[in-house]
Amino acid sequence: MGRLNVNLCGIEMDNPIIPASGTFGYGYEFAEIYDINILGTFSFKGTTKEGRFGNPTPRIAECTAGMINAVGLQNPGVEKVIAEELPKLKKCFHKPVMANVSGFSIHDYAYTCALLDNEEQVGWLEVNVSCPNVHGGGMSFGTSPDAAAEVTRAVKAVTKKPVIVKLSPNVTDIVAIAKACEEAGADGISLINTLLGMRIDLKTRKPVIANTMGGFSGPAIFPVALRMVYQVAHAVNIPVVGGGGVSTAENVIEMMLAGATAVEVGAQNLVNPMACKEIIENLPAAMDKYHIDNLNDIIGGVKNG
Repeated sequence: MGRLNVNLCGIEMDNPIIPASGTFGYGYEFAEIYDINILGTFSFKGTTKEGRFGNPTPRIAECTAGMINAVGLQNPGVEKVIAEELPKLKKCFHKPVMANVSGFSIHDYAYTCALLDNEEQVGWLEVNVSCPNVHGGGMSFGTSPDAAAEVTRAVKAVTKKPVIVKLSPNVTDIVAIAKACEEAGADGISLINTLLGMRIDLKTRKPVIANTMGGFSGPAIFPVALRMVYQVAHAVNIPVVGGGGVSTAENVIEMMLAGATAVEVGAQNLVNPMACKEIIENLPAAMDKYHIDNLNDIIGGVKNG
């Protein structure tokens, strides 16, 4: 094993870097500009039972040190993902991939995860109970410990692969929800998804995006994400995937010190398509600077006081 290698829920990764769902498509567009096999893995575009057009436009708003998006889980549906997207993905990515799944009912989650569980390319199922951009689904399951646990149990009943539950930061007690998912059988916790935000156009006095509100991401949310990763990692006994505002190798080290085993990079991929490649390439020098021999030595290693 190299000094960057980590083990996420029983699967070895060459490094902890994971482009976050919704910021990397199905990988093959990024594969045109660099060899994406340098990545630890990536989480592909959020997948639902049925195809979705997504929310009306405009869907994106710029913010200081970040952005708001309300794409609304646009995707072709799980059956087309399996029939069309995964075969194209397999040509350019030769490692296990993380499948991000969302739904509008317990049945939706179970149905979609059961199908993806049969796919050889899928290493992990990242169950998204945290999307703030759809009505009546996603985040509505992630704001209650009982609801999040119910989704977790339903998915675990129909799958054999590791189930990582992605949580919303738009809650009062993130730890209670993470612990409920762990008790329901989750193999890992992923956090955070976007914060809920909005912008107003001063000329029209209307919201900038058609959905009124959307997911706020980017460097501005990093301290919130880091705090939640720290809280959850110290409360559960399963791996944590940290993310939210990560844009540098130093951010990755911070996330891992807080307790993350692997680290997702989201909005930065939209700012700089080479972001994940550059972070991976910069990690060894950052580790040397802070006297880190192996990333596994620092997971959860933050000192208190």
